[in-house]
Amino acid sequence: HQHRIEKLVVVDSGGNCVGLITVKDIEKSQLNPHATKDVQGRLRAAAATSVGDDGFERAERLIDAGVDLLVIDTAHGHSQRVLDAVTRAKKLSNSVRILAGNVATSEGTLALIDAGADAVKVGIGPGSICTTRIVAGVGMPQLSAIMSAVETAQKSGVSVIADGGIKYSGDLAKALAAGASAAMIGSLLAGTDESPGEVYLHQGRSFKAYRGMGSVGAMARGSA
Repeated sequence: HQHRIEKLVVVDSGGNCVGLITVKDIEKSQLNPHATKDVQGRLRAAAATSVGDDGFERAERLIDAGVDLLVIDTAHGHSQRVLDAVTRAKKLSNSVRILAGNVATSEGTLALIDAGADAVKVGIGPGSICTTRIVAGVGMPQLSAIMSAVETAQKSGVSVIADGGIKYSGDLAKALAAGASAAMIGSLLAGTDESPGEVYLHQGRSFKAYRGMGSVGAMARGSA
């Protein structure tokens, strides 16, 4: 402490440096004991891609960059293009996990699992800004969709992630009680300082832009 030596050098049998532990590392570990890390102690990273050749090329680049989880992210996951994308992406690496969606039925869940998905994202139109059910005229209540997907996914040991419909704390509790391993939250966190998005001033108040993946802006950026 006198010389401000706040590092611990890890060496192998030959005296070569193979690692470095700092005070910051210890503090981060104490503050975030449940952080998801790989065998090298690095935070795991997930990234999304879409379908088609462009999506496949992006998947290749992401895997080369060391991504741990690849998300095949589409508005309608129970379609042949999505199933093909999952199968192609799965063949790229045995170590990278594939999360695919979105679906709202047991049939859609089973189709993604058979294609090679390690986890399935559930939710068609439950989001606060989603108009899929209105525009397309199809959809399913989120709780029913989760229960249906979980019943099928459990047989294969595949996780289900609830995507959307979390407006109140009770919605999160119900999603987890229905069997979802995790839930994705959008609108509840969209207005926080930590969330991405441009801030706009309107009549003296600050607002942050928040859009769905099926919006014109998102599709222009390559969303499926």
